[in-house]
Amino acid sequence: MKSRDETAEYRLSRRKTALETEAIMSGQTAEESLMAQRLVQALGLEHIAPEAIAPTAPLFGGGAGSVGLDSIDALEIALMIQQQYGVELRSDDAAVKSAFASLRSLTGHVLQRRT
Repeated sequence: MKSRDETAEYRLSRRKTALETEAIMSGQTAEESLMAQRLVQALGLEHIAPEAIAPTAPLFGGGAGSVGLDSIDALEIALMIQQQYGVELRSDDAAVKSAFASLRSLTGHVLQRRT
């Protein structure tokens, strides 16, 4: 019979494997998959599955393939990133604007500056 710790560890291992499988299927890395999940949750995007966000698709605007976020969403993203990753995204930082271009660029920017 398994102990509670062994059972919890097994469940965590299965959840991690499921996330990695979803990420591989969508072309997202594991870190991009986690960022996509956090974006969907923070922004209340019930109509978008995290794995459906293409890593290189534009996050903002209304063009084809874009996630369709707006400036209010950018503020919510910045708050979520500060809370979840300890990274402050400052509007006067030129690198931040380019970081918001896609899921991949945002994830890379945050991971480089993570505390």
